[in-house]
Amino acid sequence: MNFRTILILGALTAFGPLAIDFYLPAFPSMALAFGTDEKHVQLTLSAYFFGLSIGQLAYGPVADRFGRRIPLLTGLVLFTLASLACAYAPNLEWLIGARFVQALGGCAGMVIGRAVVADKCDAVESAKVFSQLMLVMGLAPILAPMLGGLLVNTTGWQSIFLVLTGFSAMAGLAVALGLPESLPAHVPRQPLSGALRQYGRLLTDPIYMGHALTGGIAIAGMFAYIAGSPFIFIKLYGVPPEHFGWLFGTNAAGFILVAQINARLLAKRGPAFLLSRAVWVYFGAGLTLLAVSTLHTEALWPLLIPLFICVASLGCISPNAAASAMNGQGARAGSASALLGCMQFSVAAGASALVGVLHDGTAVPMAMVISLCGLLVVSAAMLTRRMQNARALAKAQAEV
Repeated sequence: MNFRTILILGALTAFGPLAIDFYLPAFPSMALAFGTDEKHVQLTLSAYFFGLSIGQLAYGPVADRFGRRIPLLTGLVLFTLASLACAYAPNLEWLIGARFVQALGGCAGMVIGRAVVADKCDAVESAKVFSQLMLVMGLAPILAPMLGGLLVNTTGWQSIFLVLTGFSAMAGLAVALGLPESLPAHVPRQPLSGALRQYGRLLTDPIYMGHALTGGIAIAGMFAYIAGSPFIFIKLYGVPPEHFGWLFGTNAAGFILVAQINARLLAKRGPAFLLSRAVWVYFGAGLTLLAVSTLHTEALWPLLIPLFICVASLGCISPNAAASAMNGQGARAGSASALLGCMQFSVAAGASALVGVLHDGTAVPMAMVISLCGLLVVSAAMLTRRMQNARALAKAQAEV
């Protein structure tokens, strides 16, 4: 896969984190503008997660039936229009609705980006490409909060959504000019009427579901961090909004670094092996974060260390879980990608909402949700590993 394609796919997969991370420093300003509190502003984040989860289910079968380009361009147009609606939202209810529609458009790039990789690569090569995409996509969490904080302090929170409008328009142009159809002509197009049947087969495939849940629950822990960090960093520990991005970017840099290390390790070890090791790092860091948060330290750095390790470990967990789940999906790659993303963001929506529900003015709710995600990730990964080994053993015995 050439560099231009990877760059375009990176921009498409960045729609999710960019549309989330960019406006996090604006939470206090938005709460003031709409005469509410940050707990209610967090509903705009939950609405976006909800839109991402259900929207992906629609794009998967459409991409398997009509190819990758048409639904992708349609989603980009929808994201552009919804971003404008967010910028000129007259009240919080309008903004929540516009964020939902924005997510319906933005998830097209996420679904179809994974499907394009599956169209062109095998399992190991897919894991390498997904790791490379983390490098491109990881720039969003580094740069977005920094730029978002700067825009909030200079031109107001509305300018954040105007920038998103321009970004999506440029991404649409890049797709139109530089991303050819990847679904091979000889692959049979899946009828829309069979969408539920395809999802049913995927839901009853224990190996696919195990890998999808492993990656999805791990990502949910990251979104618990995304939902809780504006309050913890800015309000609880007094970090200025314009400096919020530096802390957020440091964690994203760890995520990128581990993803690139993972790409190199794949030459010696398969994605399943690396995944089974990384989940324990995530779990251990989550437990440490919970223990530190209960101490209510006056300094921020004791929280930052285990939080950094949690986020960094996702650079190994996310690409390997995605590649393992997408391996061998063939003609139903679009549906497999859609269901994978739906589960990820459904759990993420629940995790971010849970952080808001448990909000008590400390860092404990965020840490509690992350550590719970770590426990579930380890359980899902280990169970899936055992099922894979049992299936391989049964196949070997049958061949004998």
